[in-house]
Amino acid sequence: MTGRLLYVCARPQREAAAAEWASFRDGLGVADDDLVHHDLVREPLPGDLERYAGVVVGGSPFNVTDPDKTESQLRLERDLESLASAGLDGRTRTLFTCFGIGIVTRLLGGVVSLDHPEDTGPAEITLTDDGTRDELFGVLDSRFVALTAHKEGAVRVPPGAVLLARNDACPVQAYRAGAALWATQFHPEPTADAFVARMAVYRAAGYFDAEAFDEVAAHVRTASVEQPTLLLRTFAALAA
Repeated sequence: MTGRLLYVCARPQREAAAAEWASFRDGLGVADDDLVHHDLVREPLPGDLERYAGVVVGGSPFNVTDPDKTESQLRLERDLESLASAGLDGRTRTLFTCFGIGIVTRLLGGVVSLDHPEDTGPAEITLTDDGTRDELFGVLDSRFVALTAHKEGAVRVPPGAVLLARNDACPVQAYRAGAALWATQFHPEPTADAFVARMAVYRAAGYFDAEAFDEVAAHVRTASVEQPTLLLRTFAALAA
């Protein structure tokens, strides 16, 4: 095993993917060479996951609930399930975010639904009692702000997982499962400015009213998102 981390990209848009990698690099507090970029949209999952100290999975415009999926999306979902299995078995420490929490929830036998969409922007999130005792989430304040923008969410914490965080809009904001897997609905990596830049890429994707871009962006820029960064720094430290 090396001390390097692996970033797994599930975004087809190269501009958004490159920016997300940079956000994770800065949030984790590692050098460029210590966060390997793997484009899962275009390349299958590598077979040597154990060589990395930990794996972070970025977001995606894909949804688990999408009714029509290309073969590329189906293959990507299968690869993410394989990665989740490695985390559940303790073969590598993994952090799934955004779209990834839906993949893990389904793998564990849970239900992902369109009944819990989230607005684009800052959201207040509350730790559960288990969250305050968790080795990763326990470093956070009991209530903190993170950035969200999702069309789907888990109906309830899936079988075998431990609920770590929630809020009114989405009952499952984060959980731990198996030996070394964490999953978050919220985005732990972007600064407010980075999130606004991502919004520009997905302006017409239906996450928010495209005509209200400036208003939504101004609201995002009011967010203080230091706590999610602390989460990433702690993940990097635990992996090391």
